[in-house]
Parts: sequence; C-alpha cells; structure tokens
Amino acid sequence: MIAAVSTIEKFKNWVEHRHQYARDWKARTGGKLLGTFCTYVPEEIAYAAGILPVRLLGSHEPQDVTEPYLFGMFCPFSRDVLAQGLKGRFNYLDGIAEAHTCMHINQAFESWSIHLPVKSFFISMPSKVQSPRSRPLLAGQLGIFKKEIEEWTGRSISDADLDRAIDIYNTNRRLMWDMYNLRKAPNPPITGQEAMFVALAQQMVDKEEHSQALRELIEELKTRKLNRDPGARLMLLGSEDDDTEFIKMVESVGATVVIDDHCTGTRYFWNEVDCVGDNRLESIANRYLDRTPCPNRDWPDRIRFPRVLQMTKDYGVQGVIMIQQKFCDPHEADMPALTAYMKKAGIPTLFLEFDATLPMGQFRVRVEAFLETIGQEDLF
Repeated sequence: MIAAVSTIEKFKNWVEHRHQYARDWKARTGGKLLGTFCTYVPEEIAYAAGILPVRLLGSHEPQDVTEPYLFGMFCPFSRDVLAQGLKGRFNYLDGIAEAHTCMHINQAFESWSIHLPVKSFFISMPSKVQSPRSRPLLAGQLGIFKKEIEEWTGRSISDADLDRAIDIYNTNRRLMWDMYNLRKAPNPPITGQEAMFVALAQQMVDKEEHSQALRELIEELKTRKLNRDPGARLMLLGSEDDDTEFIKMVESVGATVVIDDHCTGTRYFWNEVDCVGDNRLESIANRYLDRTPCPNRDWPDRIRFPRVLQMTKDYGVQGVIMIQQKFCDPHEADMPALTAYMKKAGIPTLFLEFDATLPMGQFRVRVEAFLETIGQEDLF
C-alpha cells in the first residue's frame, strides 16, 4: 500500500515539479499561463481574466547561454532566469510580464521578449512609491494592463471578476501569515526550508488550490512537534532567495530560519488589497505601493528597516543572515545602512554574497562561526 503524501510534501512536489504542474493546469483548464519576473506585477488582474501567473525563477545550475544576450556583470538571478527561457524550460508560457524594477531584471525581460515568441506586458511601476503622485500614476498603468489583458484573452474583466480575484489572493495571503505566525513558537512546528517550499509554491500554483492545502497544513502544524533542537532563531533577508538547499544547510548546523524578508518570501504576500470605494484598480495599486518595498523603492524614507526590526522582535530572532545576489546594486547600496541599523538594535548579522551556485562548504563554516558568536553573546 502506498503511503499518502503529507501536506508538506505536496508543497515540495509542486516546487520541484513546477513545470509539470503548469502544463497540467493548462491542459485541465485551457487557460493561459503568464510568467512574472517580479513581485510588483499585479497578478490579481491577470487572475481575474482566468490566467495563472507563474513566477519565473532560476535553476541554480551553471549556465553559459546568456552571454550573447545579457551583460556578464548582471546579477546571477537575472541571468539564470533568462537561461531557463533560452533553454526552453518555460516553453509552455503564453506570455510574460514585468513591472519596472531594477535594470538587471528589466534587461532579462527585454531579452526574453526579443528572442522568445511570447506575448509580453510591461507595467511602469513608479520608482518613488512614497510620492502621492505614484498612486494615480500606477492606477492608470493598471488600467492599461487590464485593457491589454482583455485584448489578449478576448474577454472583458468585470468588477465581479476583479472582486473574486482580490478575495482569492487576500485569502491566500492571510493564510500565509497564519502559517508564518506559527513559527513564533519556541520550537516552531515547521522548519525554514519547509516554509520556503510553501512560499515558493504560492507563486506557482493556483491560489485556490494552494489555499486549500494551506488550510490543511495549518491544522496539522497546530499539533505537530519536530524532533529537533531549534537552536538559534535566524532571519533571512536581502536579495531574492529560493535556494532551499542553502536553508537546509543553515538549519543542519544548529539553527532554525523563523522569518524572512526577501521577494520570494514575505515581500510577496506582505499585505492585502484593501478595497475602499468602487475603483478596484486604485485599491490594487495601493496594495503594491504600500507593501514592504525593495531597496530601489525604499526612499527617501527607509520604510523597510523598522518593519524588518519589528519582525526580529515578533519572531524572537537572535541573528540575521543578510544575502545579496552578486552584482545586485540596490541591495549592495542597502546592506551597509541596514547592517548598521541592526547593529544599533543589538542584532548580530552575517553577510553572504550569492551566485547561481553556492559554495556550501565555505558558507557552512561561516554560518557555524556566526552561530558560535551568537551563542557566546547569549552567555553574557
């Protein structure tokens, strides 16, 4: 008799077999698949038209196919994502979408648009999100995106369609926070690696299906006890990170990642769409402007820093691992100020520079040394 697959394994399987899931969803529903380069893409609008947004991520494999198409000193994440497209691993996509973010991701999107035969959508996301003018500007851009989606699919998107999509997305975000809040426990019922599988699956799987599995998982976690010493409570923050093997390594040497701040984690589902009035597009625009910002949008005031610090308090964080994709200019400019901010608050930090593949042996030694430092500080 074959044992039933656990709920945790379901999320892991979705992530590890993401391409097959997408193809199966397309065959089952007849809907279109839209690859998204960034968490600023307003997925609710696409979902309202019966489209499944799928986050484009890399493979963490060495590659040598992007050199003719993308500058070698662009971040490894942007090059890895483009490589997956050039290798045909996302050949089931009907379209791709990008909201103006950093130059590296923008160029990966442009190259994909030029060299691969798919429909492309570009949303002019404001850089100065703190400006009051950013709200009507983005709402207008979302109106253009909505019209382009309607023309592409041949169907109009009604207010009822948007309401349904907003409700499904808000429900899913709320459930993610319910699951994340269980990690505040002294001995969390879920590891950081397992939580990352849940967060990654959220960006690839139909939200209704993901929410149903989340409800089951949350009920299981309420009584689940892990047979392991949680060790030091760590936060992972910085550039995009979907490297579950890295988190597994960190947790194997005496720690648990209990919370994160990066765009494949909490920044993706940080806040909900708060519908005020009858203008759905304005409400969606406000959601994306009010979420925890990326470093290249966190100005002139640094909104993200106090939010990060509050999470360290809420989750009892003893140390922060700060990651930066190699050549990532926004995070490279952000790290010195954020490190000083954490130091002033008494939070130890470890900085690691990420590439498409990681030197796990070297990183393991550095993480172990960091954990020893945290342990010594706890003695005084």
